[in-house]
Amino acid sequence: MSPDQLGFVTLLKKEVMRFWSVLGQTVIAPVITALLYLLVFAQAMKGRAPVYPGVGYGEFLVPGLVMMTVIQNAFANTSSSLTQSKMMGNLVFLQMAPLGPLEWFGAYIIAALFRCMLVACAMLLVTVPFVHLPIHAPLALLVMFVLSAGSLAALGLIAGIVAEKFDHIAAFTNFFITPLSFLSGVFYSVHALPPLWFKASHFNPFFYMIDGFRYGFFGHADVPILYSVLWSFGFFALASAVCMWMLVTGYKLKR
Repeated sequence: MSPDQLGFVTLLKKEVMRFWSVLGQTVIAPVITALLYLLVFAQAMKGRAPVYPGVGYGEFLVPGLVMMTVIQNAFANTSSSLTQSKMMGNLVFLQMAPLGPLEWFGAYIIAALFRCMLVACAMLLVTVPFVHLPIHAPLALLVMFVLSAGSLAALGLIAGIVAEKFDHIAAFTNFFITPLSFLSGVFYSVHALPPLWFKASHFNPFFYMIDGFRYGFFGHADVPILYSVLWSFGFFALASAVCMWMLVTGYKLKR
């Protein structure tokens, strides 16, 4: 095994063990929060006409909650890890290790994907007693999951590089990640919105992530699945390119 490969495996193991050691906070807590959303909204909207033909509101809601939680956790995993390393002063040990930018990027992204996979699977399991979810297009589910989680993990790395303290990460989460995820059609179909907000929703990349993921279950969506894949891939490519540029140049990493 080459030094780069050994460094990559070590960093990946470190990132996985970091969230695994506090599994209650990183996996169980988001699942409980999403389950509460499901119970409250499903009860409040009980008896509402189906959003899609043959799809009740509870079934419609679950994929959106899963993807919203994936988005938030992917961002949190990479941004908190890198910011923590900078704040504690141990980032220098990573910089001294035989690691290239691609190994850094890959280890952080794969660890975030693993955490998101655990969260998504746990959420789908705990919702089994409440809703029945068919799987219409498993490939679409996989593609949308990887693109969405990868995009937000890359964005989290960017935020972690730029941030100088945890307050900066909190601001990014509160003013960007949370509003866009809540306004992306998690709790409603965008066709129920007034014309202005309907058009505005189509500029929200999180909308395509959630809508494409929902298509994988029901075969129905607010936009064609190709649009969701292209938008999500474009967002992933852009975030990855910016992140790799920061890692290659050492932007705000080299003192």
